[in-house]
Amino acid sequence: MLIAAEKETDRLQHPVDVVEQLAATNDWSFDRDDEDEISISVAGGWTDYHVAFTWLADLETLHVSCAFDLKVPERRHAEVSALIAAVNEQLWVGHFDLWPKEGVVMHRHGLLLIGGAQPSGPQCAALLDNALSTCERYYQAFQFVLWAGKGAKEALESATFETKGEA
Repeated sequence: MLIAAEKETDRLQHPVDVVEQLAATNDWSFDRDDEDEISISVAGGWTDYHVAFTWLADLETLHVSCAFDLKVPERRHAEVSALIAAVNEQLWVGHFDLWPKEGVVMHRHGLLLIGGAQPSGPQCAALLDNALSTCERYYQAFQFVLWAGKGAKEALESATFETKGEA
């Protein structure tokens, strides 16, 4: 079913320009080889993150993907996929994917900007913050599955275990 709507595509500023301003303001290393895409490197607590913002004009969506340096060997695809399914059940915004050919896990989300809506700096910052904080929260679970040989359930429980107080 397709819902008819008036399509307005005039924009005051390209959505990726807003993201570039955010990257420059935060002194992040970035590359912009194409008008519709920017790649940003951000240091996290566990690893460095490779973030790409892509403008999908046909969908009027600003897509963000956040990958971390973690190659999934083919023999662990099934367990990592099980972990991704368990993690995604807990997420309200965005989701994780495994790209099997590349063996890469990434967090993805999109901001709909239908009808010429303009993204703000705070919206783009929130998209990025959500992607980074979600990756930081679950990074260790992926490490447990890949390097400690743990099952998805055990890895997720270990990574999301929260302590109270200080020792």
